[in-house]
Amino acid sequence: MKVVLQDLVKKFPASDSIAVNHIHLTIEDGELAVFLGPSGCGKTTTMRMIAGLETPDSGQIFIGDRDVTYIAPKDRRVAMVFQNFSMYPSMTVYENIAFPLQVLKLSREEIDQQVKEAAGLVGIGHLLQRSSRQVSGGEAQRVALARAMVRRPEVFLMDEPLSSLDAKLRIQLRTEIKRLHRDTGTTIIFVTHDQEEAMSLGDKIVVMDHGNVQQVGTPQEVFFKPRNLFVANFVGTPSMNLFDGTIQQNGSGLCVDLAGLAQPLPERFQAAKAGKEVKWGIRHEAVKILDDNEPGDVSGEIELIEALGSRQQVFVRAADKLFSVMIDALYPARVGDTLHLRFDASSVHLFDAQTGLSLAEAG
Repeated sequence: MKVVLQDLVKKFPASDSIAVNHIHLTIEDGELAVFLGPSGCGKTTTMRMIAGLETPDSGQIFIGDRDVTYIAPKDRRVAMVFQNFSMYPSMTVYENIAFPLQVLKLSREEIDQQVKEAAGLVGIGHLLQRSSRQVSGGEAQRVALARAMVRRPEVFLMDEPLSSLDAKLRIQLRTEIKRLHRDTGTTIIFVTHDQEEAMSLGDKIVVMDHGNVQQVGTPQEVFFKPRNLFVANFVGTPSMNLFDGTIQQNGSGLCVDLAGLAQPLPERFQAAKAGKEVKWGIRHEAVKILDDNEPGDVSGEIELIEALGSRQQVFVRAADKLFSVMIDALYPARVGDTLHLRFDASSVHLFDAQTGLSLAEAG
């Protein structure tokens, strides 16, 4: 079901802060949309307003064609999965999943069919008769998913449901959620501060900060085409290499002067004027390591190496700037070695130093 937020505002008078600041957002029917941002950015508050657990100060919330802004949570036809799911300790897994259906007074046959169907979808059909005290954290989260599913919601709301699990379980349950989305076609809104989780799950990423939507796009768009400095810094591990620069005249053309390190101005930024202060950025994937130094390349000394399994993150000091570069784990890099770097001009980013907006976006 389609979800539309129109000029949504939520304030918390006790802290004199605006948690959600005039958000306009459309999540299409059947999309898996991820709200991504740091703690306190407004993503959970936005989800809680969609669920009806918080009341907006102004604005409207539509689910399908219904204005649900002031409708009770039980009448919104949404199901929410929280970060920490507590099972009823006196019940079996089956009974925990069946509980919402029993409240609706469905027949025993209907309940049995829906519980087994939901349990099968999330891979816990073999656990139904197990006591709630006999399930692991990952299995408990699957129970939470199944209990949400049996309500046949129009929208699933998931508030950091994987954050308390270990890394292996998080990956397993991400796969389950993707499969659940594929098999049901239900709209899912998923809240997380984990960008890897967001990028692997989302059809659409909604990047938030300080109650504002910073960018909405596919995972590829927010990674390769960040519209401002916040998105460039927040999305991507490690963060984008960013340095202060000034656009200057260089013969008949323009370049970016990075305080002594001149870099050519890519063609897509040619409308920029000389003298403009910018932030010059490049992701580590767009930095090539070369055996020989050629004109336009940058040479520097390795200051630090971090081993990351199949890769190693290398920090190279060049022209008094520290560049983060990711290289193969088998590359024979050592602290003190000289590396020659080449930057892919098509992958260079420029941001207005004053507004933080991408110059590509402004153009």
